[in-house]
Amino acid sequence: MARLAQTAGLTDIQQEILSTVRDFVDKEIIPVATELEHRDEYPQQIVDGLKELGLFGLMIPEEYGGLGESLLTYALCVEEIARGWMSVSGIINTHFIVAYMLKQHGTQEQKDHFLPRMAAGDIRGAFSMSEPGLGSDVSAITSKAVKDGEEYVLNGQKMWLTNGGTSSLVAVLVRSDEGHPEGTAPHKSMTTFLVEKEPGFGEVRPGLTIPGKIDKMGYKGVDTTELIMDGLRIPANRVLGGETGRGFYQMMDGVEVGRVNVAARGCGVAQRAFELGVQYAQQRHTFGKPIAQHQAIQFKLAEMATKVEAAHAMMVNAARKKDSGERNDLEAGMAKYLASEYCKEVVEDAFRIHGGYGFSKEYEIERLYREAPMLLIGEGTAEIQKMIIGRRLLEEYRFQG
Repeated sequence: MARLAQTAGLTDIQQEILSTVRDFVDKEIIPVATELEHRDEYPQQIVDGLKELGLFGLMIPEEYGGLGESLLTYALCVEEIARGWMSVSGIINTHFIVAYMLKQHGTQEQKDHFLPRMAAGDIRGAFSMSEPGLGSDVSAITSKAVKDGEEYVLNGQKMWLTNGGTSSLVAVLVRSDEGHPEGTAPHKSMTTFLVEKEPGFGEVRPGLTIPGKIDKMGYKGVDTTELIMDGLRIPANRVLGGETGRGFYQMMDGVEVGRVNVAARGCGVAQRAFELGVQYAQQRHTFGKPIAQHQAIQFKLAEMATKVEAAHAMMVNAARKKDSGERNDLEAGMAKYLASEYCKEVVEDAFRIHGGYGFSKEYEIERLYREAPMLLIGEGTAEIQKMIIGRRLLEEYRFQG
């Protein structure tokens, strides 16, 4: 077992789950990840393996067929999976956020209908807030839902759906002005709809089109798509929680746990980059000795290891805070910000240690170098995290003068 990124106080069950996941990563993911990534191929065999392990139901309560585990257990599993291949952790994360939102905010009928099949991995989840023209400004959403009898008619275009093609359930955030007078704050007139669809591309149900995969620099294998709604009819009982105007709060709750997940991904990728860097430094010789014996490289390794350790500690703290029932937006924002920035720096240092070989597609570090930037923008950019952190600090430390 490696010395870095250990977590104190885990139960025997948590340790057993993590050990199983780590073995799976070492045997089933790391050996094939780079080849699949270069082909931009969906890792169906890996996903089937994770389904068998029960990871799609890790945090879904036992009464719905899940394992009923904590956010901490989930985050530590994500860290291990991202260490193998970050794209695989993305496939699970979006599914998990939808399941979490259903568990926290869904009606009893919605929970009974979706959660058992989500726990089994038979229904795969995706969610969508963003649109082509708004980026981080969620309040500027223009997609609309209009009530028509016992149904709503949805129109608009959404962007950046992870699992957009492979999913069969999408939680979509749109504007719904019904019951909200003119002048209502934008975030109070948004609703989350649970949209069931067929997996695949093209028109996947009447009024709903998934155009195809967006070609990306990294984060390959997992499908990232647009979603176009044109007269999409959704029954009223598929409003998440059964009440309009609550969508923004529901999505933000989901994204908060998603930020812990992105921090965990950053920790996992950074760990792998450190492993690759420290191994290569002991194998590569210059001036008659391994480069690990040159002080310049030892300094890099020392900085990399310290960043891996610090990011892991902050991620664990954010997860434990949420598990205890406390508000954790400050800690989740800090963990996501620090882990993604440190991940980028650790990956770059490992890349530099590899020298010219880091630029070669034969070496794993080349893939990590293209994957790390996604963490700087996923689940809210670094700049958005700093805004959240700053506002929360001013709430906590309000000047009493």
